[in-house]
Amino acid sequence: MFEAALEAVRIPQPRGRPRKRPKQLAGDKAYDVPRIRAWLRQHRIKDVIPRKRGSHGESGRASGFDREAYRRRNVVERCIGWLKECRRVGTRFEKLAVNYLAMLKLAMIQLCLRRLLG
Repeated sequence: MFEAALEAVRIPQPRGRPRKRPKQLAGDKAYDVPRIRAWLRQHRIKDVIPRKRGSHGESGRASGFDREAYRRRNVVERCIGWLKECRRVGTRFEKLAVNYLAMLKLAMIQLCLRRLLG
């Protein structure tokens, strides 16, 4: 499923067609798999994935691991966690993708308003 998910990526650009590949991909240790790392290398995507202890002949983090980029993925994880707490979004109450996307957008607007208004 990893490859299929990344094949669906479309990153809008100010001009021209959308980019199909991110510049880098952050993941947790579960993504420290030779097949995934090879796919990312093949497509020239920088991986920001910590190494499992003792895996692939390595111990701990590999040299060149971008610690700051890995920490920024926490923002995304917190956002997803908050969305899961929104009952209607977390339980996927809406069955149509269009309606589900509308609920996601409303939830994000609610989060922004809470942060702005205190």
